[in-house]
Amino acid sequence: MATTPNTALRAARNARLMSQDDLARALREAGCVSATKRLVQRWEAGRTLNPRPSHARALEKVMGLPIETLGFGAVMAGRSLSGPDGSQDVESTISDIDREQRTMPGGATHSRLPGSYSGVWLSRYEYYSSGRDATFTAAHYVVILQHDDRLTVRSLPGSSPSSLEMDLTVDGHVTTGTWSERTAPGGYYRGARYHGSIQLLIELTGTRMAGKWVGFGKNFEVNTGPWELVLQNPSTSKATIDAYNKQPELDT
Repeated sequence: MATTPNTALRAARNARLMSQDDLARALREAGCVSATKRLVQRWEAGRTLNPRPSHARALEKVMGLPIETLGFGAVMAGRSLSGPDGSQDVESTISDIDREQRTMPGGATHSRLPGSYSGVWLSRYEYYSSGRDATFTAAHYVVILQHDDRLTVRSLPGSSPSSLEMDLTVDGHVTTGTWSERTAPGGYYRGARYHGSIQLLIELTGTRMAGKWVGFGKNFEVNTGPWELVLQNPSTSKATIDAYNKQPELDT
C-alpha cells in the first residue's frame, strides 16, 4: 500500500533547523526514551499514521504545536490511537473542557478546565522604534500548549510576517519565561532576531494574561513594554487553528 509522506512534520522540523537526529535527541530529552532517527524517518515517510501517546506528547512539547498540525490524527481523551506501531487509547488534556460554560471574546461560548491554558490566543505587545521615533503595536495569533506548569507559545505563520515563540512557567496566577521573535525578512528590521524575558499576571477568569517584556535594543540598551495575551478559543483542533491563521484586526 502506498503511503503519503508527512510533509507537515518535515516542514516543522526544517523550520527549527533540526535534522532527524536532532529531533530524535530532543524527543529523548523530553522523556520519550525510545525515540530514534529511524522512528522520525517512519513518521516523515507516512508509515506511521498515529504515534504512541507518549510520542505524541513529546512531539507537542518539542515542536510547540498540536499533534493535528504535525500531520497526525488528533489526540483526545478516549480516542483510539490503535495503529501498526501498537498505539493505545490515551488520556490527554488537549481540548479537555469543563462543564461550566463561559463566554470568550467575540461572543463565542466555550468551556475549559480551571488552570488550563491551551488554546488559540491573541498576543499583542508595544515597542518603541528609535529609528522611526514612534511606538508600534505587534500582534500575532498564537497557539499555547500546556504540559503541567509549562506553556509553549508559538505564533501561527499566517498571522504575521514575523514569527514569535515563548516558553513560560506558570506559578499560581503568575507566568514567567522567555520570548524570541524573528522579524520579517522584508520588513524594517530585515529578519533580525530579538529575544528577552517576560512576566505576566493571569486574570482569575483564565482568559487574559498581562504584564511586561524586557529585551535589548540594537545599541544594547535595555527596553521594556506592555504585553498581553487574550484567549480566543480553547480548542487546538486543526479547524480552529486554520480559522485563526490570519492577521489579527486591531482596534484603531
